[in-house]
Amino acid sequence: MIQYFKNVNHQTVEIDHAENGAWVNILPPLKQQEFTNLSDELDIPLDFLTDSLDIDERARFEEKDNVKLIVIKTPTENNSFNESDAYYITIPICIILTHNQIVTVNSFENGAIKKFLNTFQNRSPDKRNMMALKIFEKITQTYMEYLKEINQRRNLMEQKLYASNRNEELLELMKIQKSMVYFVTALRSNEMLLLKLARTDFLGLNDEEKEFLDDLAVDMSQALEMANIYTNILSSTLDAFASIINNNMNSVLKRLTSITIILSLPALVTGIYGMNVPIPYADSHYAFYIPILLSIGISIIISWYFMKKKWF
Repeated sequence: MIQYFKNVNHQTVEIDHAENGAWVNILPPLKQQEFTNLSDELDIPLDFLTDSLDIDERARFEEKDNVKLIVIKTPTENNSFNESDAYYITIPICIILTHNQIVTVNSFENGAIKKFLNTFQNRSPDKRNMMALKIFEKITQTYMEYLKEINQRRNLMEQKLYASNRNEELLELMKIQKSMVYFVTALRSNEMLLLKLARTDFLGLNDEEKEFLDDLAVDMSQALEMANIYTNILSSTLDAFASIINNNMNSVLKRLTSITIILSLPALVTGIYGMNVPIPYADSHYAFYIPILLSIGISIIISWYFMKKKWF
């Protein structure tokens, strides 16, 4: 699906074709014929439009026939039905600067483009470089928001793990850890991309735009640092709570073993008195009560001993 937007008197207007100064946004479902038609219409190399289809495409930039391509990784929620998959993944978004338009290609719907659309009325489409930088800004903000959500999920899982003997909470933490791996890898790649853009002046920025790009690089570095910190905390949490669960299981097994011992010794006494052989006090009127009292006495002594050793 192809969307065309234009800024008219600080209002976002959706149009039906690509005009000069328009923003062309390509969303799924993606059709090859639409790519071909748009490539011919806007004089864009076809591979620039299809690069976003590869989910593993790395962050980079290149130029061909005076058309500039920037590929940057952006986070999105994972809608996979596999329960073991990560909560969030990163996908490539292609930003193409043509002669008269700016084109964005998304293989998935993502929050960064929605945020950019909500603020498009404040943009100046003729300043294509600043438009691209504003998209970078929205992507960085989306990373920050998802990182905070991930940290909140981690805190919630930690609270549940304190008294848990199950593996479900640990599996949830592993899904969060997978998300963090995606984020750290993508943020590191994005940071290198922004630094390289600033060093090579690929976009031909003016002083104001260069300063804004430097601020974006700092924000991206901050997001990367946050991701690294949360990843380290998560790894430590997984190790610590794996040990806690093992300790909880050991405590349960210790209690079960203690109960088994307490029950087995009285059973031994009653078993001895149930043998068909002569035994002491077999002819006494209290023959029934003797094994009962012995069993209760032994159980009390063993229970007291285990409680003293704090096995209960």
